Amino acid sequence: MPQPAFIPYRPDRVPSGEIVARAERIFAEMDQRRSVRMFSPEPVPREAIELAIRTASTAPSGAHRQPWTFVVIDDPEKKRAIREAAEEEERTNYEGGRLPDHWLKALEPLGTDWHKEYLETAPWIVVIFEQRYGIGPDGEQQKNFYVKESVGIACGLFIAAIHQMGLATLTHTPSPMAFLTKLLERPKNERPFALLPIGYPAADCEVPDITRKDLNQVMIEFSGEDDPA
Repeated sequence: MPQPAFIPYRPDRVPSGEIVARAERIFAEMDQRRSVRMFSPEPVPREAIELAIRTASTAPSGAHRQPWTFVVIDDPEKKRAIREAAEEEERTNYEGGRLPDHWLKALEPLGTDWHKEYLETAPWIVVIFEQRYGIGPDGEQQKNFYVKESVGIACGLFIAAIHQMGLATLTHTPSPMAFLTKLLERPKNERPFALLPIGYPAADCEVPDITRKDLNQVMIEFSGEDDPA
């Protein structure tokens, strides 16, 4: 068995005070991020999408398998076909009884329905596929590890990169999503994970008036420090 190869890793050390300052800047920027359903058709450079995918691909993955495929679409006919197929599934979800009442009630504050005009309006659609298993050079199956966790982390980095560019996106997961495999001609070892329209927010864009949980609702600490006297 070949021995693993290692290279030095010596990133510049950041002083503790600067760490906090950087963290504050990152939070202030990312706290402005919102999911958008109203997009401008204004063009976005392809290079920006490519760089966001390269950023996403820096994500850690099980055994470094990198089990993701990013499919990039700006073709109007293909976007229209995706919208039509997504709306067909979503209409069944919202009006055909596929979503239970408690799910529909949870969605009410967001004002969502089965109409997905933004899938045509946004200049880009990126569909992320998870590779359930890999294909070796001789066509043999190769096991991938922690696929959903790995792809989920990559999606998070992709969304953060898009926001840092001044663009907007939305994690859309029409269920079921098998139509994306067929429309985008993906092999059987890949399964749709998420669909993200990307572009500038529309000039009249509005988002739901919602708040995020406070830190004490999402963080639990086990501290080794003694309580103050």
